[in-house]
Amino acid sequence: MNGAGKTTTIRALLGMSKPSSGEVYLFGQRWENGNPNLSRRVGYMVEVPYAYPNFTVRENLSLMARLRGLPVPRAVNEIMEQLNLTQYADSKARDLSLGNAQKLGLAKALIHKPDVLILDEPTNALDPAGIVEIRVMLKALASQQGVTVFISSHILEEMSKMASRIGIIHKGVLLEELTTKDFETIRRKQLMIGAKDTRKAQAILSDSGYAVHSTSNNCLALPDDHAVKHPEHIAKLLAHHEVPLTMLNVEEENLEHYFLKVIGAQEGKRK
Repeated sequence: MNGAGKTTTIRALLGMSKPSSGEVYLFGQRWENGNPNLSRRVGYMVEVPYAYPNFTVRENLSLMARLRGLPVPRAVNEIMEQLNLTQYADSKARDLSLGNAQKLGLAKALIHKPDVLILDEPTNALDPAGIVEIRVMLKALASQQGVTVFISSHILEEMSKMASRIGIIHKGVLLEELTTKDFETIRRKQLMIGAKDTRKAQAILSDSGYAVHSTSNNCLALPDDHAVKHPEHIAKLLAHHEVPLTMLNVEEENLEHYFLKVIGAQEGKRK
């Protein structure tokens, strides 16, 4: 959520602002401004990456390579090839699509081969195809090159597809940190049931010991682990009582719902 402290955390990680309390450690070392040994191991891209509009992609990257003390032609060519920007090498930054402008920002952040890549809303303003492309690229960086990718985002559904570890921040406090495997285990799952005769179906399920409740769209929700894992048993039970089904679907809580549940619980504690 806006104002949660995501960007402030990133600024502290980068040494751009001093924490009001506590200390920042990177790679097991205390972060201090002006430490080149740490800063050269970090790449960063802001939410709306800036490039010199009248410079070409190659010129923008060449400038960054020189600032980083890198061999210009080789470093530039390598990163353009890695991010599929070679065909746009001589295009001016102002003429790039949003997706390619975002890739240019990533290229500038990655040109020195950092160990940690810090990104603020990397998929902001991208179309669905652009979002998928960035997602695939970042996952490949992590899995194939061992880069740690730290992302600040409020697009939670996208993060659930991309991240291996998730932190929920609200009003400057880290409320929860969990792996995506943890989330898969603890998130709420329920069997959604549609039937020709909803009332009869509910009565049959209740009589069979299931804690079932109706929903606003005239369906039944069955938050039962056995039913979720074996929906065919529910189908067989209702068919035995001659109740035709119109729908049988497992519904899983998404990250957005889980996030709202966590911050809702936190707000409840404060009241």
